[in-house]
Amino acid sequence: MIRILLAEDQAMVRGALSALLGLEPDIEVLGSAADGEAAWRMLQQLMPDILVTDIEMPGLSGLELAQRIARHELPIKVV
Repeated sequence: MIRILLAEDQAMVRGALSALLGLEPDIEVLGSAADGEAAWRMLQQLMPDILVTDIEMPGLSGLELAQRIARHELPIKVV
């Protein structure tokens, strides 16, 4: 099972991605965040295999989020 966390500030896109990925039998969507700071908190608690993130978000951007993951050496792939 592939465990995914979504980070996307647009609710419609976030909901659509969650619904589509949830249809796949080997994917579990652990949750979704509307901004980078919320995603960072969720990442630390849920430890997904993959983070699917928007690049431009309020507060902490997707790129800054990816840098933070790398800096803390978390075993999370970023898409």
